[in-house]
Amino acid sequence: MSRRVCVIGGGSSGLTSIKSCLDEGLEPTCFESSDDIGGLWRFKENPEADRASIYHSVIINTSKEMMCFSDFPIPAHFPNYMHNSLIMDYFRMYAEHFQLTKHIRFQIRVLQVKPRPDFSRSGQWDVETENKKGEKEKHIFDAVMICIGHHCHPNLPLHDFPGIDTFKGQYFHSRDYKTAEEWRGKRVVVIGIGNSGGDIAVELSRVTKQVFLSTRRGAWILNRIVWKSPFLYTNIMLVLFRRVLKMAQDILPFGLVCRLGENKINQRFNHSLYSLQPKHRLFSQHPTVNDELPNRILSGTVQVKPNIRRLQGSSVEFDDGTVEDNMDLVVFATGYNFSFPFLPSNMLPVSGNKANLYKYMFLPGLERPTLAIIGLVQPLGAIMPISEMQARWATRVFKGLNKLPSMDCMLKDIKHKEETMAKRYVTSQRHTIQVDYIDYMDQIAYQVGVHPSLLGLLLRDPGVWLCVLLGPCTPYQYRLRGPGQWDGARQAILTTWDRMAGALKTRPSDIPKPKQSSLPLTLTVGAAAALALGYYWNMHNHPSLLIALDPTTWQDKIKPYLPVLW
Repeated sequence: MSRRVCVIGGGSSGLTSIKSCLDEGLEPTCFESSDDIGGLWRFKENPEADRASIYHSVIINTSKEMMCFSDFPIPAHFPNYMHNSLIMDYFRMYAEHFQLTKHIRFQIRVLQVKPRPDFSRSGQWDVETENKKGEKEKHIFDAVMICIGHHCHPNLPLHDFPGIDTFKGQYFHSRDYKTAEEWRGKRVVVIGIGNSGGDIAVELSRVTKQVFLSTRRGAWILNRIVWKSPFLYTNIMLVLFRRVLKMAQDILPFGLVCRLGENKINQRFNHSLYSLQPKHRLFSQHPTVNDELPNRILSGTVQVKPNIRRLQGSSVEFDDGTVEDNMDLVVFATGYNFSFPFLPSNMLPVSGNKANLYKYMFLPGLERPTLAIIGLVQPLGAIMPISEMQARWATRVFKGLNKLPSMDCMLKDIKHKEETMAKRYVTSQRHTIQVDYIDYMDQIAYQVGVHPSLLGLLLRDPGVWLCVLLGPCTPYQYRLRGPGQWDGARQAILTTWDRMAGALKTRPSDIPKPKQSSLPLTLTVGAAAALALGYYWNMHNHPSLLIALDPTTWQDKIKPYLPVLW
C-alpha cells in the first residue's frame, strides 16, 4: 500500500508538496481551510482570520526566473516581476498541468495533529479536521507536511507605542491595507521599512497629503533594475544569485563584500543624504526592494522619520523630538508571528519566532521522521523553489530513501546556524528563519542527490557549466541530474535570457544592436573559471582536473554560449 501523506495548506508550498508526494509514489491529501489555492498570493478584499492577506497592487520583488518551480518555467510572455494576479495564474497552470487540485479538500480546517499511540513503531499520525459546517472527521496518515508558511498572525506591538490608546485616528496592521484611495488627502504614518512598509508608503504618497515612514534602524534599498551590469542583466535577482559571486563572498572578508555592495547601491542614491542609511552592514539585514521610494522622498511626499516615541490624540512624537499633528492613520508594517496550534503544545514550541528545527524542517527529537515543516524560511529571493526542494527531500525521507543524522548532529547544526545568524544579522524576529538562497538550496540538494556537479558539467557540457557558474542560480539547475531529473532542465537554463527578454519585446524595433567588445566578457569568464577551479580544488583537492581538461577543446566548446551570458 502507498503511504498516505497529510499536506496542510494549499499555497505555493502545499502545491509543490503534493507534486513531490506524487513524484515519489506517495498518496497526498491536502487540507486547505479556504475555498481556493494560492495562500498568501490570493488577494481577498476581506482578510480571513489567521491568514496572511495582501494589498491589491502587490508585485513580487523576485524575478520570474528565480521564483518558478524547477520543472515548470513561467511563460516567456509573463512579465519579469509579476502582479499577484499573474502569480495566481501561474499556480493554477502548475496545478492543472500536474493534476494537483484533485488531491485538495477545500474549506477543511485542521484542528489537531498528534502522534498515534504506536508512533515509535508506525510513525503514523492522528489528524482531526473540521469542515465549514462544523462537522469533524478523524484520519490516520503515515506522514504530515505542514505548509502554512510564516505569515500567519499579524505582529501588532501596541505595547511599544505609548499613547496608542489615545490616538484619535485609525490604526491597523499592513495585512488590513488594501488600496490607497480611501486615504486621499490624509496624513499617514507607516511604521516599518520592510518590503510591505516601503510599498505601502509609496502607494499612499500618491494620494495622501503627507506620508511619514518611521524606521528604527533605516535600511538598504535595492532596485529591481541594475544598470551597467557586467552581462547587461536588468534584473537584480539574476545578478545577486550567481555561483561565482557566492564563491567570491566565501573567499573575501565579510566587511569588504558589504562595502563593495554598499558602494554600488549608493551609486543610485546616497542613503545617508536620504535619511535611510542604517548602522548595520548591507548583508546584516534582509534588504528592502523598492524602485520608487527614493523618488517619493526626493519629491517630499514621503518623509523618513525615526521610531515613534509616543502618540497623543492626533499627534505623533518621534525619537528625534519632532512632532507631527493632525495625523489620520498609522499603518503597522511590523511583520508576522507564526505558530502551529494544531500540534501538541510541547512538540514544537515557538518563542520569539524561533522554532527548534533541523534545516528549518525536521524535529530533532522525533522518533520517526514523518513530520516536515515546508516553507518556514525567510530567504532573500523567492520561497517557491526552496519549498519545492524541501518537499523533494522530505518525501524521500518519508520513504526511507534518505536518512537524517543523529539527534546530536541535528542539535549541533541548529546551534551552529543560530550562532552564525546572530553574528551576521541585527536582532530581529524577521531574521530567526533567514537563509541564504544558494547556500540553503545547495545544502538540501546535496541531501536529495540533485546538486549540480560543476566538475562534471565542465568536462561534459562546458556551455551549461558556464551558465550555471556565471549565470543566475535558477531552480532548473537542480533538475539536471539525480532523483526527479527533468529532460528540459538544460534547455531551460540556456534560454533563461530569452524568457526574460521576451516579456520586454512588446514593440517591433529596427534599431540595430550596438556592437559590444567581447574582451570584458572574455576576461570575466577567464577570471570566473580560475576562481571556480581554484575554489573546487581547495574544497575537493581533485587532481583529475589536470588530466581531463584540455583547454583548447574546452574554449571551442563554450564559444557558442557566450552570447547567452552576454
